[in-house]
Order: sequence, then structure tokens, then C-alpha cells
Amino acid sequence: MSAATTRSRTPDRLCAEAVDLARAAAEEAAAPGVVGEHEGLVSEGDRVVTHFFGCREAGYRGWRWAVTVARASRAKIVTVDEAVLLPGPDAVLAPEWVPWSERLRPGDMGPGDLLPTEADDLRLEPGYSGEDEPPPHSAVSHEMADLAEAEDADVTAGPPAHLAVPPSRGTIAAVAEELGMRRARVLSRYGLHAAADRWEESFGAKTPMAQAAPASCMSCGFLTPIGGSLGQAFGVCANEFSPADGHVVSLGYGCGGHSEAAVMPKPPQPAPPVIDETRVDPFPLRPSPDSGSVPATEDASTAELGHS
Repeated sequence: MSAATTRSRTPDRLCAEAVDLARAAAEEAAAPGVVGEHEGLVSEGDRVVTHFFGCREAGYRGWRWAVTVARASRAKIVTVDEAVLLPGPDAVLAPEWVPWSERLRPGDMGPGDLLPTEADDLRLEPGYSGEDEPPPHSAVSHEMADLAEAEDADVTAGPPAHLAVPPSRGTIAAVAEELGMRRARVLSRYGLHAAADRWEESFGAKTPMAQAAPASCMSCGFLTPIGGSLGQAFGVCANEFSPADGHVVSLGYGCGGHSEAAVMPKPPQPAPPVIDETRVDPFPLRPSPDSGSVPATEDASTAELGHS
């Protein structure tokens, strides 16, 4: 039988009437003047009732003092079980606690801050340590035996940074050193994909800047290639006027600062006026009867006749 079925719906009368006893218990647990008005009660079970009192303390808006009282079977004396401060339905609560490793965001680190990585960080995996070398007496060719012997001389128990001399050229350790695999831990497949997704979201082909660009970074002279497997899809922008200057950009990204961008278009010019040459506009030589003016051409001809 569950606790909900054993709980009595009707509060015990004596326990419900013990408001003063509950208030005294709340005032004893709280500071003076903090306990407010009685805000109701609830039945917790047979002969068990919890009384609620408002909390007037600053910073605890919506909280309530909860005092649980009870009495034994066939007893008339009510006693106090506990008095605690509990949040109400409209209480102001602190946000849910989040571990520090999940609270960090890009850009939170400052000078002098240390960010230790966990031993089981999914973004990292162990680098090359020489432990996968074949046993000394394994069936290998003479060339591989020579390489294995040289490798055994180069690989030490300490970290790669403490090596007295760099590994011999042509050995597995030398190849690992050239590929950057002689570190204690390197990026895992998950770490590579996470970095690629993050960079693609910031400076990828689907960004508004890339959608409006004249061409992609793949054909831009300001793109600086990077090594490793990520170099097949990303590079570093070296254009100081580009919004991605100094950032890792996708080869599909682009901006208006492309090295082969066309010359800025000329400002638009108004269209020339259209002259209709197929139509003749009449210009009369003599004025109309309603007009008192005389054309200048007619005055000139009349003056010549009179002079002659």
C-alpha cells in the first residue's frame, strides 16, 4: 500500500487547532519578527498535520515556515515533530547547481587561469608512446628489425619533451614526431569532429557572409593552409580587412575581401533622355490673332524693307 493511500484526507482536529503551538516552534527556530501569518495546513497522515506560516525575511520571498505537529493514538497532547523553512509555489529559488566543467563557456578563461582536462576527456586520446612496438624476438624482416632496434634506443620512459636527442630519421618515432603524435595526448576522432562542427558554424559555407561572397576561401590568396586531417577542409584567414582574420575558416566560407574579387561597381548613372525623332513639333512664324506680340524674325524683315 502506497503512502498516498495511507494518508488521511481529513486533518486531525486537535493537530489542526494547534496553530499557536506551531507558531511558537517556528518563532523559536527563526529570527524575531520573521514568522508571518498562518497560511494554511495540510494533512500528512493519521494525526499528523503541517502548518504553514509566511516568511518575512528579506531574500526569501515566497518561502514558508513549515511546522509539523502530531499526537499519539488516543492521546490529547499535540507535540512538534519538526520546523523547517521550505519554498512555496511562488518562491524565488537559486538556479540548479551545475558543475564548474559545464559552466565554462568559450572566452571565460583569463590570464593566469588553469583549465585541467579530465583523464577520460572524450576529445583526447593517448599519443604515440612506443608501447605498440613488436616484441624483440618477433618474426620481422631485417629492415624492420633494424628500425625496431633504433626505435628501442630512441623511445624512453619519460615524456617526449625530456628526450636528450631527437629520434633518428626514418624511425617510427621520427614519423610520429613529424606528425605531432609524440605528445602525451592527441585529438581523438570525437575531438576532431567537435572542432570541425564548431568552426563550420562560426565560419562555414552556410553563414550569411559566405552566402553573399563572390567566391569561396578555397580560391582566395589570403587563405593559409593548416596541417593535419583538418587541413582538408579548413585553413586560416590572413586578410586583415576580413571579418575572419586570424580565424580558422572553412574552405567553403567566403567574404567580400576575396583576393580575386571584382572591382567595386561604378555608381549607377541616370538613363539618358529619350528623344522622339519621328515626330515634328510645329513652331508658327506668325503670332496668333489673340496675341499682340510680333515675332522677332518678322520685325527684322520689315525693318530691312523700310530701310531699302
